[in-house]
Amino acid sequence: MKRYIDVIMAGFGGQGVLLIGNLLAYAGMNEKLNVTYIPVYGVEMRGGTANCTVVLSEDEIGSPIINTPKSLIVMNRPSLDKFQPKLADGGLQIVNSSLVDPELVDKSGRIKTILVPANELADKVGNPRAVNTIMLGAYVAATGIIKLSAVEACLSAVMAPKIVPLNITALRAGAEYAAEQIAALKPTKSAAKGKK
Repeated sequence: MKRYIDVIMAGFGGQGVLLIGNLLAYAGMNEKLNVTYIPVYGVEMRGGTANCTVVLSEDEIGSPIINTPKSLIVMNRPSLDKFQPKLADGGLQIVNSSLVDPELVDKSGRIKTILVPANELADKVGNPRAVNTIMLGAYVAATGIIKLSAVEACLSAVMAPKIVPLNITALRAGAEYAAEQIAALKPTKSAAKGKK
C-alpha cells in the first residue's frame, strides 16, 4: 500500500504549530514523498489561532485542501472543538492533554486518540517551549508515516542549530510516550485467547 497521510495541526499562535508543520513537510521531501504545506494564521500571531495542513504522499497530490482530515495534532481546547468533528472516521488525533481535558475527547469509537501530556514532558526534557516537537514526535511514532530519524535530520532547516539537540530529545520523548500508549492499548495475547 502506498504511503499517504494528511494532517491538520492546530493550536494557539506561539505554540510552534506552523514550525512543526514545516518540519514534517521538509522530512517528507527528504524521504522523496510529494508534499503540500499550507499555514493558516489567525488575526493575531501570539495568542491567536494558528493551524496548518500537511499532506505527504507517494502519489501526486490532487489538492492541498483537506476538509475531512485523516489525522490531527491538537494543541489546545479551541482546536479540539473546531477540528475533532471534522476528523475522518477511523482517523487519529494526538491531543495535548496538558491543555485539553481528556473528558472532551470523542469516546464513541469513531476515531482513535492518543493523549500526550506534552507540557509536562517538555518540562522534563528541560525546555517548556518544546511542546510542539514533543507532539510531532508522538505523531510520527503513532502514524509511522515517516521515520523519526528523517524528522531529526531536518531540524536544522527550520530552527537555530543551538536548539537542535534539545529538540531531538523532545521528538524522542514524544515518540517514546506515544509508543507506550499504543502498546498499552493493544490486547495481550493471553487476553485475546481468552476471548476465543
